[in-house]
Amino acid sequence: MIVATPLENWAQESARLTKPERIVYCDGSAAENERIIGAMLRDGEAHRLNEKTYPNCYFFRSSPNDVARTEHLTFICSPKKDDAGPTNNWMDPEGAKHKLGALFDGAMRGRTMYVVPYIMGPASSPISKIGVEITDSPYVVASMRIMCRMGKIAMDRLGSSSDFVPGLHSLGDLDPSRRYIVHFPQEKLIWSIGSGYGGNALLGKKCFALRIASVMAREEGWMAEHMLILGLESPGGKVTYMAAAFPSACGKTNLAMMVSALESQGYRVWTVGDDISWMKVGEDGYLHAINPESGFFGVAPGTGSQTNPNVMAALTRNTLFTNVGLTPNREPWWEGMDSAAPDGLINWKGEVWDKSKGPAAHPNSRYTVPAQQAPRISPKWEAPEGVPISVFIFGGRRARVAPLVYESFDWQHGVFVGATMASETTAAITGEVGVTRRDPMAMLPFCGYNMADYFRHWLEMGKRIPHPPKIFHVNWFRRGTDGKFLWPGFGENVRVLKWILERVEGRGQAEETAIGFVPTRNGLTLDGLKISPEAIDELLRVNADDWQPELADTKQFFDKFGDRLPREVMEEHRRLAQRFQRTVSA
Repeated sequence: MIVATPLENWAQESARLTKPERIVYCDGSAAENERIIGAMLRDGEAHRLNEKTYPNCYFFRSSPNDVARTEHLTFICSPKKDDAGPTNNWMDPEGAKHKLGALFDGAMRGRTMYVVPYIMGPASSPISKIGVEITDSPYVVASMRIMCRMGKIAMDRLGSSSDFVPGLHSLGDLDPSRRYIVHFPQEKLIWSIGSGYGGNALLGKKCFALRIASVMAREEGWMAEHMLILGLESPGGKVTYMAAAFPSACGKTNLAMMVSALESQGYRVWTVGDDISWMKVGEDGYLHAINPESGFFGVAPGTGSQTNPNVMAALTRNTLFTNVGLTPNREPWWEGMDSAAPDGLINWKGEVWDKSKGPAAHPNSRYTVPAQQAPRISPKWEAPEGVPISVFIFGGRRARVAPLVYESFDWQHGVFVGATMASETTAAITGEVGVTRRDPMAMLPFCGYNMADYFRHWLEMGKRIPHPPKIFHVNWFRRGTDGKFLWPGFGENVRVLKWILERVEGRGQAEETAIGFVPTRNGLTLDGLKISPEAIDELLRVNADDWQPELADTKQFFDKFGDRLPREVMEEHRRLAQRFQRTVSA
């Protein structure tokens, strides 16, 4: 008698609910991918791009009502509402299963149900974990093949084990009123219906790799973070690894793939990951990080040879483009590319474009590209043991408050720096400019449990890591009195990374301020950079008057968590207020 595996049992259970026409277990092969893409081409769901300039690249359009993650429809279904916390949407687990179960009932009728086993992380890494997504979207299958190690490689690692995170996804009818993305932390289960786009549908990404993984990490004593991973090589050839957390529109991908302005001096940047980091304490006492993904799922608009030449080089083959513009030569186009919009450009809705129709590419249009195609992908990006992290960097878009860079006093203070992270909105995001949004550790939409407990987990991890990373904060977006950016950004940001590296090595000139250690004017390598001494002074200035509203705003944010907030966080808040008070008195 053949006994079904836990995966097969779950697939059959899902099929009984969703009632597909047929079931396909995906093996992740090139032949299978060609069949899936070929079917989408025949059905008009996919469009082949110019084979000469973009070989093996395809273009997709999503429904106009399905173009981004839907945070207001994303839920954490913990038994107790307080375990989800005040920053998450909560739904009762039984109620969620009843509501979504009715939507899933027959949702795949007439469609193919794809069973997609995948590994988050390098195939042989002990840090990696397995997920299985069941979906009726061939676009999701093609995307997951790029973003994860998918198919046979995952099945070989899983075997007959039940140790996988199940995710059930259906397009449903794409009606936003019947769209839900729900997570069951206790069961390590994901259900998503009504969307075929991005993190709503590629369940290995934000749903598993952050929301569910953050819960697993807390239970098992490791860290799942919304962080890029880069290696900074210094002139002697030594590479120091850094992980950085930024909210959206703060240059995260550009930093991960930066072309260093100091390359002629021997400082170059290697890309390990651009979005997510899983980290466990290694035998050497350092925190070791893997990038759980195998591809980059990036925002296209604003990406060009000036902002990110490395990703532009990677995108020219084996890439999926979604909701970008399409030129008469069947090449992708978006705002921020090097070339002007050509005549006959088709916009993301399939219309002949002119400026009256808004942007040609949707502001959240995407590329999905294999990570190994990045010109500066790190030789260690798939190292099973991960890379040792020496630095954590937090950042945000702040016009005045935060200086260009500062170093925390210690781990506990660094957790406070991350917990108070914030960014000011741009018109492209909300239509409102300069509204301060709190986004601790860039995890506000992605923490799978009460964020007060998340802060506690960070504090506890600091005690478990014999050689914890030093913690810094950066702000590339400080403006002068004329409203213009003071710092050039992009490849010049390596000058800040160089100072951070020097601080890690016990060098680097700094002065102590109320908020932490800030570079002296001579501390930064500025040769070859056209920037005035006055601009540098303003970039590094810490003004008590600017920080008073910040203290009040962070206190208001922390008050949301009540008694659950770790006392250490509020102790750091009080210390900061006292340091500023002494500064003003002096």
